[in-house]
Amino acid sequence: MRWFKTLKGRLLLGSFLLLILFGIHSYFSVRFYTDQMMSQVTENANHVSDFIKSSTHYSMLLNRKEDVYEIIRTIGRQPDISSIRILNKRGEITFSTEDSEKGSVVDLKAEACFGCHDQERPLELVPAGSRLRIYTSPDGRRILGLINPIRNESQCSSAGCHSHPTERTVLGVLDVRMSLEKVDEAITSSQQRIVGVAVILLVVVASTSWYFVSTTVLRPVRTLMEATHEVSSGNLGLEIPVLRNDEIGQLAGSFNAMTQSLQRAEKENRDWSLTLEQRVRDKTSELERVHQRVMQIEKMASLGKLAATVAHELNNPLEGILTYAKLIGRRLKKLEAKSPQVQETIGDIELIQRETERSGNIVKNLLLFSKRQVGEFALVPVQQIVDKARQLVRHHFAISNVQFEALLPPGEASLLCDENQIEQALVALFVNAVEAMPGGGKIRVEASLSAPDGDLSIVVQDSGMGIAPEDLPHVFEPFYTTKKDGQGVGLGLSVVYGIVERHGGSITVDSTMGNGTTFTMKFARTQTGGTSSGLPETHA
Repeated sequence: MRWFKTLKGRLLLGSFLLLILFGIHSYFSVRFYTDQMMSQVTENANHVSDFIKSSTHYSMLLNRKEDVYEIIRTIGRQPDISSIRILNKRGEITFSTEDSEKGSVVDLKAEACFGCHDQERPLELVPAGSRLRIYTSPDGRRILGLINPIRNESQCSSAGCHSHPTERTVLGVLDVRMSLEKVDEAITSSQQRIVGVAVILLVVVASTSWYFVSTTVLRPVRTLMEATHEVSSGNLGLEIPVLRNDEIGQLAGSFNAMTQSLQRAEKENRDWSLTLEQRVRDKTSELERVHQRVMQIEKMASLGKLAATVAHELNNPLEGILTYAKLIGRRLKKLEAKSPQVQETIGDIELIQRETERSGNIVKNLLLFSKRQVGEFALVPVQQIVDKARQLVRHHFAISNVQFEALLPPGEASLLCDENQIEQALVALFVNAVEAMPGGGKIRVEASLSAPDGDLSIVVQDSGMGIAPEDLPHVFEPFYTTKKDGQGVGLGLSVVYGIVERHGGSITVDSTMGNGTTFTMKFARTQTGGTSSGLPETHA
């Protein structure tokens, strides 16, 4: 049945089994009490029978029958004694406390005689269990009868008054019949009391057990079931009061922890859905930046090819123009008479030389920008690269009143690179920094190793005027310059970008107007060694 599969049904089944055990205990208690009472009545009957025999023994020896009968009558007047009678061997009642029975003969097959006369020869020794009988009188009362044989003792057989033959062992029986009415009343009253106490105990135990089970098991379990239904319906804010520290209390605490975890997860999902649009925008912006970087790389590659073509096409004509300009200038300077027109021509020729040299420098930068191969790679200490780059522009630092500071990592950090090109990149950054500080300032170079992968970062920071936000995305584009009056051609940072890229690194720029600019170059495949102190180095 489904009902017995529920927790409530199983608990009720356990209570029912407990009631059965109580009933069995009560039944055996009643049986035990009844047996005890009957045993006591039987013992009393034996005592009365023996007492009658011992009381009348002397009078029987003297054959004083009236004394014997009077003693028996006196004893028979006791409340619990129904009647006392004496039967001879033939079953004739020689005496009875009930006068109507005197002289009558009982059936030897009746309940009083059957225990001895159920065989052809009567028993001389009657077992104790066969001497008792319980029967119901005509008025409905229960009667306990006890027969006690009157034996032919030596005093009786030798007495001269009423001697009996020696071979006769049993002269008759003393039949004591006791009423069990009071005993039955006591047994009934005891049974009622035992059953009543058992019923009360059963009710108390059942009620207490049911109350205990209901309050400690069923009610908390029902609360948990209702709470689980609420949670399954979406009410994750439900919390069960934890009132105990037992298993049920721990279960309630675990349920509350589960609902709190679900509530946090739901909140995270809700927040995630609410911020999904912003996250999509962020990812879109990131993809756009990556796309712009890819476009920038493709643009730089295309420009590099174009620059290589243009540089090769212009290099030879420029070299010829510069050579012939120098020759014409020398010839004109050798003339003895120099008219104003000659002097003006010499000035024009010198201007042609300067502009041609400047164009040649532009062509050289274009060739360097478009160069796809680098020199031989080697592990070069970072401090050596920084020191050489500083030496190349130290006079520029001194003239422009610029302080130089280098912070290098402990140990001789080495970079796998083309030393000359990395020096050129640093020189370009130093020159740009000096030009951004016309009134003097400070340049700081810091190299550091990242712990997880051992990559090397070189940071060049100046205290100059900074770069405008609208110019930051274009600083690495060729021919893009923020210098006015034609002071730059916009290839310096493009060359730096190409060098860093060809070394498998990356370069980023961060600048704020009025607070200087910071360039960060990151390179992989570094090694450390040696015992370099790495202390800051400052130069004026």
